[in-house]
Amino acid sequence: MNRIASLIILLFVGCSSVRIVSTNPTEGFSLSNYKTFDFYKVTTEEEPSPTFTQRTEWIKSEISKQLTNKGLIQTADNPDLLINLGIVVEEKVQTRETTIRDAPMYMGQRNYSWQSQEVPVGTYEEGTVTVDLVDRKKDERVWEGVASSVIVKKDEASRKNIADGAEKLFAKVK
Repeated sequence: MNRIASLIILLFVGCSSVRIVSTNPTEGFSLSNYKTFDFYKVTTEEEPSPTFTQRTEWIKSEISKQLTNKGLIQTADNPDLLINLGIVVEEKVQTRETTIRDAPMYMGQRNYSWQSQEVPVGTYEEGTVTVDLVDRKKDERVWEGVASSVIVKKDEASRKNIADGAEKLFAKVK
């Protein structure tokens, strides 16, 4: 049974894609009002793992690519837009529902009952990235985008997921 559960998890993780949870521009927001951008400096309460640091850099690189494609220039010298990243990683439990085939064979009293239930079959990690575009002069958020995906362990697949997610997230930003 463990092999089947592992296979299901691998298929689930391997076929995962990025889901755009929300995009919220403020009224009157337009990227054409801005010429330059940069990122807030990343701060954490504890030392991040090398994998987390690497993937955060990939996220920043893909966001830079999207904004550069839309005509903005990245600069550390008084940028018009500052980008704040919020990254949350949660461990989730994958479950399946039991069926009548899972019911035990029972002989005895007639008041025995069986009901379907959710049983855990494995765990996986899900990451959520919140991207805030902040007008530096006004010091207020002008756009927010949230994307979520199952975290893929392989670097190549993870990099592709990040690139696809950034493209989807910024597709409708004008």
